[in-house]
Amino acid sequence: MDAILFDLDGTLHDRAVTLRAWLAGHVRQFGLPGGYAARFLELEDHGYRPKAEVIPQLVQEFGLLHDPRTLLDTYAGHVQHAVPMAHAHDVLRELRARGVRVGIVTNGWEDLQRTCVQTCGLTGLIDDLVISKAVGLSKPDPSIYRLALRRLGVRADQAWFVGDSPRNDIAGPQAVGLRAAWLPTTHPLRGEVPDATLRDLRGVLSLPGLPVPGSGR
Repeated sequence: MDAILFDLDGTLHDRAVTLRAWLAGHVRQFGLPGGYAARFLELEDHGYRPKAEVIPQLVQEFGLLHDPRTLLDTYAGHVQHAVPMAHAHDVLRELRARGVRVGIVTNGWEDLQRTCVQTCGLTGLIDDLVISKAVGLSKPDPSIYRLALRRLGVRADQAWFVGDSPRNDIAGPQAVGLRAAWLPTTHPLRGEVPDATLRDLRGVLSLPGLPVPGSGR
């Protein structure tokens, strides 16, 4: 295998830790009630539900006097708390040392996701970054995986895709011929069959077909 494409949130970025850190400050800043943070996490569903829907619902449920827009406008600040997933740096460094090309394919807004990658210290450890809003394509559209492969200069049968979303990171990549490794940090499988299941990111280094340590090709 010549390349690995990674998802970002829930895979290389420990979004759960990041969001809890932001929520702690958000609750303090606005004097929000107990239960707000837990309900926020429940409603936003690991980032798959728009915050423009979540926050007005929270204002209504908790009977808050806050302007939903004011609360929503602070959400962009969550990426300032971004932390990498455990072992992310070591795994990416080892892949690069073995001569494996590394890319990230993520849905989201360009400015937020670029800031997230930078804050997590991933910028210098990857070869390419494909962000849905920047390219006008979103996972699981097959075109976004094909674009990422073209930009790395590899074929689908020469690469793995690693991520946490059964739909976006298993079914989507497999539909274009990528092998998919699942990191179970968010949603459970619903009939998808990954080619590999990881306990943590260190499992990436043992995926079939990767160059052996010291090969440096």
